[in-house]
Amino acid sequence: MTITHLVTHSGGFHADELLSSVILTRLFPDAELVRSRDKAWITPGEGRIIYDVGGQYDAVARIFDHHQKPNPLREDGQPYSSFGLVWAQYGRDYLRALDVPEHDIDAIHASFDRGFVLPVDLLDNGAVDASAAGPLFSGLTLPALLESLKPAFDDCQEGADDRAFAAAVPIARAFVDARIRRSAAKRRAEGMVAEAIAAAGEGRVLELPMGMPFRAGVEAAGADHLLFVVHPRGSDWALTTIRTGDDTFETRADLPAAWAGLTDEALEKASGVKGAKFCHNGRFIAVADSREAIRAMAELAVSEVAAG
Repeated sequence: MTITHLVTHSGGFHADELLSSVILTRLFPDAELVRSRDKAWITPGEGRIIYDVGGQYDAVARIFDHHQKPNPLREDGQPYSSFGLVWAQYGRDYLRALDVPEHDIDAIHASFDRGFVLPVDLLDNGAVDASAAGPLFSGLTLPALLESLKPAFDDCQEGADDRAFAAAVPIARAFVDARIRRSAAKRRAEGMVAEAIAAAGEGRVLELPMGMPFRAGVEAAGADHLLFVVHPRGSDWALTTIRTGDDTFETRADLPAAWAGLTDEALEKASGVKGAKFCHNGRFIAVADSREAIRAMAELAVSEVAAG
């Protein structure tokens, strides 16, 4: 069946129907987006998808509302908003439209649902409060930012809400697409890291062909023996530490204390490596002008850790 109309409610908007519109307008670009509360529009019918309005959830009938009682819940009992319902039904097709490889579809669909869709659902349903982000950040949650695109309360021009909604859709799309592309890139990186770990064998230094997210791949491989990572960075090479978690700056091992904050000749003298160029004062990254130089620095760092 050809989808000819995408129907959501008129008036002020929230993040859930805005983000639902991002998904649906990409998948059905020729469909007309209708914002209405007219019963003739918000009743299931041929060629239309209805969301965040209508008082029903029926994927077969293509209506995705969550305001009715009982409201639709995930298997774990957490509530859906229209965004979660639309993502559950159409998210995999959206990922295909972004050329996500088929073998990554399910993993990225689940990851995006857990890390992006679910927070929107919970905030929309009042299941969590934005203040949980802390007073400094509560106004910077994605739903709060998207809803700040609504017209001012005293903008009484006819069609102001609809114009604001139309202008907000591409902004919301940028956040959705960036998050998905980042997730897809992370999956690609994990594959490359796995290959590099196999090549490194029992060595303590992981060499990558370019800068990329690597910690998840290292942990997935159970490569607890690795201490440092090297990779090209422009015309130079970088040596970095491996953090022990996402929410910490603690590392498996630091670079030598004698290198901290040094550059060029001073670092060459301290390390004994010709071509050493820079070591951060925090001892989590160093730079050299060649692969040979950075590998030499990496081995010195490993030796210092081994010496205790």
